[in-house]
Amino acid sequence: MNAQQPGSAYVIEERREELGKHTLAVLVDNEPGVLARVIGLFSGRGYNIESLTVSETEHEKHLSRITIVTSSTLSVVEQIIHQLERLVPVHSVINISATEDQVERELCLVKVRGTGENRLEALRLAQAFNAKTVDATLESFVFELSGRTVEIDRFINVMTAVGLIEAARTGVVAMTRGEEGMRE
Repeated sequence: MNAQQPGSAYVIEERREELGKHTLAVLVDNEPGVLARVIGLFSGRGYNIESLTVSETEHEKHLSRITIVTSSTLSVVEQIIHQLERLVPVHSVINISATEDQVERELCLVKVRGTGENRLEALRLAQAFNAKTVDATLESFVFELSGRTVEIDRFINVMTAVGLIEAARTGVVAMTRGEEGMRE
């Protein structure tokens, strides 16, 4: 779409990009302050983080993997990647969402009130979602479920109807399929 400003002889091209969810994997040195620096890059520029997971993945090399899910345009995500790559403790950054083949999973624990008819319904629904019962009392259950974020969302919504007490989620972990990893 072309737009011309009043009084200007120049035509300004207007581009509108769609917002999308992007999953970034960041390989970093496992040392104090690294996570704060990475997150500071996001907060300092007003970028929102929807999900964040971090854990040491290579103990001998002292490397950790940070998985960040953010909603933004592709051009903003590309800026984020370039800025992350310039941080000293960062070894590599990939936009997993931009790859054709990826695996993404999330884990949740869901506590549900369970007495009477609601108890049977909670167990039936958990079985339908292939959730594992990790704790049971006479008044409640704790279920464990891993899967895609949309599946976790559906499970939590369904359990709300039968007595959801609380839910705890890990956030997304993701990687590309195939023989190549993200190491240098």
